[in-house]
Amino acid sequence: MGPATPREWDLFCRVIDNHGDIGVSLRLGRDLAQRGESVRLWCDDLSALAWMQPDPVPGLSCRPWTQADTAAPGDVVIETFGCELPPAFVSAMAARSTAPVWINLEYLSAEDYVERSHGLRSPQMSGPGKGLDKWFFYPGFNERTGGLLREPALLDAAQAHEPHRWLATRGWAPAPGERVLSLFAYPHAPWAEFLDALDRQGDRWLLLMCPGAAQQAVPPLLREGQRALALPYLSQADYDRLLWSCDLNLVRGEDSFVRAQWAGRPMLWQIYFQDDGAHSAKLEAFLATELALEPPALRESWSALSRAWNGLAPWSEEAEQALHRWPELTAHAERWRAGLGAQSDLVSELKAFVSREAGVSG
Repeated sequence: MGPATPREWDLFCRVIDNHGDIGVSLRLGRDLAQRGESVRLWCDDLSALAWMQPDPVPGLSCRPWTQADTAAPGDVVIETFGCELPPAFVSAMAARSTAPVWINLEYLSAEDYVERSHGLRSPQMSGPGKGLDKWFFYPGFNERTGGLLREPALLDAAQAHEPHRWLATRGWAPAPGERVLSLFAYPHAPWAEFLDALDRQGDRWLLLMCPGAAQQAVPPLLREGQRALALPYLSQADYDRLLWSCDLNLVRGEDSFVRAQWAGRPMLWQIYFQDDGAHSAKLEAFLATELALEPPALRESWSALSRAWNGLAPWSEEAEQALHRWPELTAHAERWRAGLGAQSDLVSELKAFVSREAGVSG
C-alpha cells in the first residue's frame, strides 16, 4: 500500500513562443501544492514567473530545466504538452525501485479524439525509459475527459468579486455608461473589423489591453465612443480578477481561454493559428460543445462572430448580430460556467487517475 499522498510531483514545461504553457503549468503546480502536495516545476524559461506569481507558494519549487539532469525523480512525473523529458532524468526514473507515474498532459480540445485517447497507456519499448509506462491525460469539457483546472474556491471568489471597485483600485474604472472589455489577442487579430462592429453596436466601450500587439495596433483605430488603456503584466490572480470585472473578454490560446470560462462573462476566443488548418476543426468542436443547448439564432450568430474573429469566415451582418445579444450572452456564459463547475476539476481527476491506474494513493 502506497503512502497517503505522493511525496513529490515533478512538472516539466518548455516555453515555446508564448506564455500559455508556463501559465498552465504554474496553475497546475500551484493547485497541487495548495492541496498539500510537494511540487517541483522544471522549466527552460522561468522569467515570466516574476509577474505571473511574484509571491512564493508553499510546497511549490520552480527550478531551471538544466538542473533536472541530476535530480532524483519524485512519485509522479508530468510532461506537459509533449515537452520530452531530459534523457538523464528518464534514466533515473527507470532506475527507481518503484517506477514513478509518468503522465503526458495534453492540450485542451473539445474534439472527439480526446475522449478516445484520455487515459491511454503507452509502454516505452526503447530508449532511457525502456520498461516504463507513459499515460496520456487529456483536459476536456465533460466527465469522459480530465476536466479543467479549477481551484476549490475559484467560483466562490469570482461570484463575490466587486468588478467596479477592483477596477477603481487599479485606476481602470469605466466612465458612467461604458461597457468594459479585456483584450488579449495574437498580432493577426482583425482589429479594425472588430472595432467597427463594436461601433455599430452602439455602446461606449473601455478596452483594457493586455501587453502585446494590441497596445500598439488598437489606439490608432479607435472609433468614437471607444477608449483604451494599456495594462501592465498582471499576476495570474489579478488577471482572473480582470476577467471577472469585464462585460466581454477577448482571450487567446489555452490558459486565458479556460480562465475566461470560469469568469462567467461572454468570451470571444482567438485560437492558436496552425499552418495545417487544424485550428479550424478545434474551434468548431468547441463552439458545437459550448452552444449545443442554446437557441439557433444565438448559436449561429456567435459562431459566425467567432469564425470572423479567427479569420475563418468573412465579417457579416450575422456575425455582428452577436454583439447585440448581451442579455442572452451573459445568461449563456453563466449557464456554461455552472455546467462546467458541476463536473470534477482537473487536479481532482489527476490525483484520482494516479491512484486508480498506477497504485499511488493521494
